[in-house]
Amino acid sequence: MLSLSLPGRVFLCMLPTDMRKSFDSLAGLVEQQLGQDPLAGDLFVFRSKRGDRLKLLYWDNDGLAIWYKRLEEGTFVFPTPDQQRAPVGAHGLLIRPAELAMLLDGIELANVKRRQRYQRSQP
Repeated sequence: MLSLSLPGRVFLCMLPTDMRKSFDSLAGLVEQQLGQDPLAGDLFVFRSKRGDRLKLLYWDNDGLAIWYKRLEEGTFVFPTPDQQRAPVGAHGLLIRPAELAMLLDGIELANVKRRQRYQRSQP
């Protein structure tokens, strides 16, 4: 069984991505579309045009790693920017690791209601 610890930050690339892309071209999308450093230890999520495939790109201490999932039925639905999810770069969205787990499990994040919690103001 493969077990990964989720990083503190998870970024979704909101533009459909060609699933033939690999390490270098996905890292380029991270820099161009999200304005982030692909080697920072964050997790970057890309979705296919049909929405039935995902690729996750992350830095694993000594190299980039890709995780790929293809659904046999159904699609992955990305959320839209709102009060809880901040837009990042030109075409990105910041979500919580727990939201990624729900997204991978087929839960539509737009229908999830989060209870109010304290949030420290950003400087």
